Amino acid sequence: MREVIQNQLNRIEALENVKILLAVESGSRAWGFASPDSDYDVRFIYVRPQKDYLRLERNRDVIELPIEDDLDINGWDLDKALRLLRNSNPTLFEWFSSPIVYRESAFAAELRGVMPKYFSTRRGLSHYLSMAIRNYRDHLQSETVKAKKYFYALRPVLACRWILDNGTPPPMLFSELMEAELDPALLPEVNRLLDLKQNAPEVKTIPTVESINRYLEHSIEEVQTRITQLPKEPYRGWEELDQLFLSQLE
Repeated sequence: MREVIQNQLNRIEALENVKILLAVESGSRAWGFASPDSDYDVRFIYVRPQKDYLRLERNRDVIELPIEDDLDINGWDLDKALRLLRNSNPTLFEWFSSPIVYRESAFAAELRGVMPKYFSTRRGLSHYLSMAIRNYRDHLQSETVKAKKYFYALRPVLACRWILDNGTPPPMLFSELMEAELDPALLPEVNRLLDLKQNAPEVKTIPTVESINRYLEHSIEEVQTRITQLPKEPYRGWEELDQLFLSQLE
């Protein structure tokens, strides 16, 4: 599949007249709990020729390919990515910390070194808390639930705990989050679910696990309370990001 992905990235560069600066896996494969039938979620950052940014009629700032078989691939223009970075977009931090990298440039490595300056504890917590609440309330309230949905609630909860404990973007790998932040009493149950998730189809259903549900409820309430106690964060300027953007246009 890696060769298929590389071919698609080459095709995008040729058809769109862009240069791909970073391409990574995002989603369950990068998180470390893919099912046998999980999709490949490829995300990338690209830059266009300088003249394209000087036109009055601008190009779209995303490139999206139709989902084909189990390959889902799309990317953001560098302009869009840097604007989102200034606003501490958590998704962008995840892309740059993915353990599965398909393509990387010297610029991507440089930007990775700058990104910590733009991380916002408040924005990171709000993002992951919203994700945890949505998955917990929408998918884990019935007598039987999809096994995979536990990880789509657990991972953001553990990410919130990581941010509160460390003040940095959380790691992508679920195993790292679990080791650092999960209540040890839940390890046997979560490991059982992890084994099931990695060896069963995406649609596998199981009875609700009450101990994990109680943990999710308690964690969500705790994070909601602690967000309100966070201090105001400093202003983050544009200068360094402007310089990085211009360096790629030259």
